[in-house]
Amino acid sequence: MPARSFAFFDLDHTLLPFDTQALFCNFVLRREPWRVFLHGLFIPVALARACRLASTATAKRAFLSYLRGMPRERLAKYAHEFAEVCVPKWAYQDLRAEILRHRHQGRVLVLNTASPDFYAHEIAHALGFDYCIATQFEVGETFPGMPRLVTGNNKHEAKIVAMEEGVPGVAELTEKERANCWSYSDSAADLPLLEYAGYAVLIHPSKRLAEIGRLHDWAILHPPRPYRTKAGDMFRVVLQMFGLHPE
Repeated sequence: MPARSFAFFDLDHTLLPFDTQALFCNFVLRREPWRVFLHGLFIPVALARACRLASTATAKRAFLSYLRGMPRERLAKYAHEFAEVCVPKWAYQDLRAEILRHRHQGRVLVLNTASPDFYAHEIAHALGFDYCIATQFEVGETFPGMPRLVTGNNKHEAKIVAMEEGVPGVAELTEKERANCWSYSDSAADLPLLEYAGYAVLIHPSKRLAEIGRLHDWAILHPPRPYRTKAGDMFRVVLQMFGLHPE
């Protein structure tokens, strides 16, 4: 095996069957139910996003309004407990096996996600990753109503830029070394990440992404998940947004 080899993993719907922003919201609301009323700050932005009058990054910032006023120390405590208690329960066993396989084969494990950094780093640690690249938020001593993005939303090509800047050795990979790296994702938004490595694995891909995968001879995994359809997934999101979903 070459001296440098990496395995890159997306998070939401790749390692877990859910959007972790909604799952973390569920975790917090089950401890502080009154925070559900702070979703009122998110609703106007959600409507603007639906009408394409607000960006994805703006909607992501507004969604976090349920954390408004939370002290930094309590947020860190919740993030740690969420990663240690909830994430191992919901993580796909097939993907955890892949993480272990790459660990045993000597690859450096990188979690590369658009999820907020204040809990993504905790998840990376809980699942045994070496590095974590995530969307960075400016939190402060207490959580603001609309937290500022430090470096932009970590999606699409931004994942590659952030990874090459933040993970030692990635930017220096030769073409031969990249051919021995692996990427995992469920989303066509991660095509830059999937194409970055020699081996790519798709998790429950859409029809369009599966067709792209077949053209590239990419592997496809369909681990068991707690819903059957996209509507079932959205129903879980609604429950999570109100703190009504099991942990």
